[in-house]
Amino acid sequence: MSSEERRRREEEPPRETPRGDEETQKEQQNVGEQEVEYLSETVEAGEPGVVPEAADEDLLAESSDDLVEEVPFEEGISEEPLEITQDELSVLADELELARRERDEYLDSMRRMKAEIENSRKRQERERARTVQLASEKLVRELLPVVDNLERALEAEGDIHEGVRATRDQLLAALEREGLVPLVSDGESFDPAVHEAVMGQPSDEHEEDTVIQTLERGYILNGRPIRPAKVIVAK
Repeated sequence: MSSEERRRREEEPPRETPRGDEETQKEQQNVGEQEVEYLSETVEAGEPGVVPEAADEDLLAESSDDLVEEVPFEEGISEEPLEITQDELSVLADELELARRERDEYLDSMRRMKAEIENSRKRQERERARTVQLASEKLVRELLPVVDNLERALEAEGDIHEGVRATRDQLLAALEREGLVPLVSDGESFDPAVHEAVMGQPSDEHEEDTVIQTLERGYILNGRPIRPAKVIVAK
């Protein structure tokens, strides 16, 4: 039965003709056979709208295969398990042993370098301490004659003024050899780097911020102020 005959048969109204039970059974059997035949023809013809239940899983599988994107196989990647020969294992073992020896050499070199740096630091500290000690010995050696002159001045009778002045000059000469220079401040402009203003005093003879009087002399050691001069400044 074609689909056109099937459709025409379904549109026809049922006939109400009294029939017997036997004829009714035969007609129902014929209708069932015709429906089976129609479904078979429909499936073979590929008509839409009718999908056999048994074919659902196969159709879904085919559709899912179409949706899955095929990933191209990358060259150089083998799906077979990696097999390593005994010779290759021996080569890898030799390379590992070489890497370990190089590591040990680097570590030993770093330890030696660290020890050398530490020894150099200690040596510099010893040299610095020795330099300070030698400088102190030299200064004390130069100041000992000054102490001797002060003792002689105290032991002498009469006026010791000249003896004290000579001792002072001798002491300043020893300190100058070590780089000590006294500051001359009277009449100079006030400089906060080397002067310490004790007080200000009005003056008609001096300009403002001029040192009028030095109360305590300042000194410079090797170009650096070691003690500021205490002065009176004109206001």
